[in-house]
Amino acid sequence: MALSDVALSARALIRIGASPITSFSDGSAEAEIAGALYDTTRDALLSAYPWGFATGQVALTQLESTPTADFKYAYALPNDFLRALSAGNGARGRGLKYRIAGGQLHTNAAEVTLTYVFRPDESEFPPYFDAALIAKLSAEFTIPVTESTSRAETHHALAEREYERARQIDAQSDTPSAIERFPLVDVRG
Repeated sequence: MALSDVALSARALIRIGASPITSFSDGSAEAEIAGALYDTTRDALLSAYPWGFATGQVALTQLESTPTADFKYAYALPNDFLRALSAGNGARGRGLKYRIAGGQLHTNAAEVTLTYVFRPDESEFPPYFDAALIAKLSAEFTIPVTESTSRAETHHALAEREYERARQIDAQSDTPSAIERFPLVDVRG
């Protein structure tokens, strides 16, 4: 069952013993706190790891403007961009030297394929990520809602464990990375 941003926040509030919300604008203190913290908490958790469900590749659009120094070309980043993982050209999504600066990708390549972490819709979150996000939200909501630092510490520890569990599950959804080239093996001949 896919959960909305409000449903995820409501479950996080329930975990800390607060009243659940029905919208971010329902007039309660809990709704105001959840509305203020939800987006940044979600984006921080998505950015913290290259989640399989939130990783994509896209050919970037070259901009008319050029970087001031170091690189020849500037490219627009996607609207849902959170974090760059690698950049390549042609049929490869990695291998280019690049820099993210001022909301643009700068490189010397005339075409770029970006592998990146994006912001998917909440309906695309798998259950293990929902659990990690609910735990992280409850940790973030604890002090503003309950004013208890000891409860906040407990919820932050729980959120960290849930995050690690979600990472392990997500990592098992992909083929393990192989070492393509290793200099110490090359030296041995």
